[in-house]
Amino acid sequence: MIKSICCIGAGYVGGPTMAVIAQKCPHIKVTVVDLNEARIAAWNAADLSKLPVYEPGLDAVVAEARGRNLFFSTEVDRAIEEAEMIFISVNTPTKTYGVGKGMAADLKYIELCARQIARVAKSDKIVVEKSTLPVRTASAINEILDHTGNGVQFQILSNPEFLAEGTAMEDLFAPDRVLIGGDTTPEGQKAIQALVDIYANWVPKENILTTNVWSSELSKLTANAFLAQRVSSINAMSELCEKTGADVNEVARAIGLDSRIGSKFLKASVGFGGSCFQKDILNLVYIAKSYGLHEVADYWEQVIIMNDHQKRRFAKNIISTLYNTVSGKKIAFLGWAFKKDTNDTRESAAIYVADDLMGEQAHIAVFDPKVEKVQMLSDINYLNTRSEHDNEKLLSTFSDPYEACHNAHAIAVLTEWDEFKTYDWQKIYDGMLKPAFVFDGRNILNKHELEKIGFVYQGIGMM
Repeated sequence: MIKSICCIGAGYVGGPTMAVIAQKCPHIKVTVVDLNEARIAAWNAADLSKLPVYEPGLDAVVAEARGRNLFFSTEVDRAIEEAEMIFISVNTPTKTYGVGKGMAADLKYIELCARQIARVAKSDKIVVEKSTLPVRTASAINEILDHTGNGVQFQILSNPEFLAEGTAMEDLFAPDRVLIGGDTTPEGQKAIQALVDIYANWVPKENILTTNVWSSELSKLTANAFLAQRVSSINAMSELCEKTGADVNEVARAIGLDSRIGSKFLKASVGFGGSCFQKDILNLVYIAKSYGLHEVADYWEQVIIMNDHQKRRFAKNIISTLYNTVSGKKIAFLGWAFKKDTNDTRESAAIYVADDLMGEQAHIAVFDPKVEKVQMLSDINYLNTRSEHDNEKLLSTFSDPYEACHNAHAIAVLTEWDEFKTYDWQKIYDGMLKPAFVFDGRNILNKHELEKIGFVYQGIGMM
């Protein structure tokens, strides 16, 4: 029975996952380690509202387990040495250099973890891939660990996460499935069972699926590709709806009632974001190309092309509607996070829409209930389109949504925060320049109510 776990990486996956394991398995010591001292300090903060990851319900779980059997530390070597099972949950961004630039996953952090484990470990370990990785990454990790020369035995498991940000705690408490891949050897099967036994403390056995390690690695990429494909598919139809007079919401409802299709991920929008969809599809495209499967690569790459097009045409529509110029005009953004109930902004549509509008000298005024100004500026500066000085002049943030919208020419809804639907839209309208435009990039507002007030409303996929 496993009694001590270490997780390398205290981010959006490692923190919540380990918090739930610690809560459900009080007999297991769980230590989350990270070299980022500020992040670890935030995880240890007395004020639970300051946790570095925002997920509804996470603060209560951390409050229960932290200090009992859940610990956050920067002492990586010590945690590795003490642990029987080590989860690797570090970032695997898309490469920005060299072979595979713009598509392949950058595995440098994974390799650094493997080398650190190899250097520190003095007893046998089970190493679990929690990060999303290309197929056969486990063999590279295994090769590093097997050549330490110190006699330590390692078993490599793949246990990809299937968390949706904003509902991560629900996904952890009641997952559709837990996927565990490992070797077919007796030692591999024993390691798989050790991880199965941990999840079995709260997950029904029938929801725990075991495979070989390669199937597990590929399954995560495939799942995200299929979900992203549905989003791009309905967004492609949204543009056709706007030209023909159809309503994409009615089309989505009609096809969603078909049991073969289902209703999930058929919400037309300005486009998907987040850390996984684009990165994983690009990784899938790169893998297909590396094997010479160019038709397969082209098929999946089109999902990304459609998503990028949706963001660009949303910005172009704002410009054309505002009389073909937004120079000097104030455009209020409601939302910056890539989806509601998270403070994660990675690949958020808001970043790219703002960048396009700022390129036309628009002044962007942003309100988001969970994202800080420093993060928004960092997101824009990362694109390296303009100088940081120019970005600071063109992008401002507000702690009050009514102030953000005051004297604005238009409002763009970029995140589907529930609170946006409860605002006093008459008050917002009264404070705006006329005509007052609303561009609903998430189709969450009531078109008819806003038009009664006097707004000029444009949603996605409707005339």
